[in-house]
Amino acid sequence: MRVGFIGLGSMGLPLARRLLQAGHKLSVYNRTRSRADQLKQFEPVIADSPAGAARGTEVLITMVADDPALEGVLLGEQGALAALPRGAIHVSMSTISPGLSRRLTERHRATGHAYVAAPVFGRPDAAEAGKLWIVAAGPATAIERCRPLFDAMGQGTLAAGEEPARANVIKLAGNFLLAAAIEAMGEAFVLGRKYGIPPAELLDVVNGRLFRSPIYENYGKLIADQRYEPAGFKLKHGLKDVRLALAAAEEVATPLPLASLIRDHYLSAVARGWQEIDWSGLALVAAADAGL
Repeated sequence: MRVGFIGLGSMGLPLARRLLQAGHKLSVYNRTRSRADQLKQFEPVIADSPAGAARGTEVLITMVADDPALEGVLLGEQGALAALPRGAIHVSMSTISPGLSRRLTERHRATGHAYVAAPVFGRPDAAEAGKLWIVAAGPATAIERCRPLFDAMGQGTLAAGEEPARANVIKLAGNFLLAAAIEAMGEAFVLGRKYGIPPAELLDVVNGRLFRSPIYENYGKLIADQRYEPAGFKLKHGLKDVRLALAAAEEVATPLPLASLIRDHYLSAVARGWQEIDWSGLALVAAADAGL
């Protein structure tokens, strides 16, 4: 397929690489061109603007940091939406607000494009290995047209209905659950440490005997080893996602008291200068509060 790909960060770059390896023809754009240069061996078209990446494509994929970044590459100067051929599909894989997703749904409908929200669960190493889980919502025919792309990027695609914003809510709820697990492990490990119990020992008991979860296994090891750099997912982005979850909850009058606490702990981490470390570094706040 002819694919435009915008956003070659820690997740976007391996996803674009997998599409190229699968034989798709890509036009790519990234604000920092050196990221696109890492794909030169596959001979993509390296565009000099979002519009350039979108021209002549069947599917445009965006994987950018947040709502303002997505609005900028789509609707800003040299934005992609105006250059996207009529009848093409825009697949947004970013973690964004359901409100923006709804606005984009209407905007694409008015301009004759299909819009699919397809956020992913998984870290950069999973993206490299094609092991992401993709949650896709939008017109069923558009999702099916994109199925070969999803199959190249992930290990499975979970259909979430015709309304794109549903996928974004699932992504925010899922990331909230991940952040809650990180918070819980951080507090539990600190309790153990104060009694001389190493985090790795406690993790072995909890994840090996009480319940088994890849989330506790993977994030628990990061926390136990205090291995927060290089960041697979930066702490500042974890704060952004918890804020998005709280905003979505407020929109429908739903209290999320635990999310509010986690938001404050992420803010505490940012205040300590930890915004660039992995978001599992949230556990450092519990340790610092306990004098460790």
